[in-house]
Amino acid sequence: MTDELLVVRAQLGERAALAELVARWRVPVWTYVRRMLDAERADDVSQEIWLAVVRGLPRLREPDRFAPWLFTIARRSVTDRLRGQYAREPETLTAGEAAAGDPVEAMVDRAELISALARLPVPEREVLVLYYLEDLSVEDCAQICQVPAGTIKSRLSRARRLLRAHLEEGDRS
Repeated sequence: MTDELLVVRAQLGERAALAELVARWRVPVWTYVRRMLDAERADDVSQEIWLAVVRGLPRLREPDRFAPWLFTIARRSVTDRLRGQYAREPETLTAGEAAAGDPVEAMVDRAELISALARLPVPEREVLVLYYLEDLSVEDCAQICQVPAGTIKSRLSRARRLLRAHLEEGDRS
């Protein structure tokens, strides 16, 4: 069943359709949030996102655009959390905090990639996660980030360049 059909059925009050949407998108949303925040905050923010989805779903006018709408909500929730964090403790945040991982991530290459990704500025990290890891189009990323598609392409280019530099820097040390 397509997301569009599930959204329409959920808007009509069918709980099973909503449950299937959540089951289908829970892991991708949590993964996006986890890559933008640390694991500790990812669970809380993911719950906030799903509450916003349940509240806002009846007002979604374009059911076929569910994924970009969902990730727009996720982006706003992540941004709000980061904004609140930066306002409270700007001098204590380090790039390493965002890369603090769970013990399951034992592979060195993955840890280096996560660390390098965490050191990227938030706009560049966000666009890499949305485009490559969540497999969204440039147009969807532009809609989610509320910037022109050209800006997304520029951020992707800059993000790839910065990520490459961080990874090469790690190889030398």
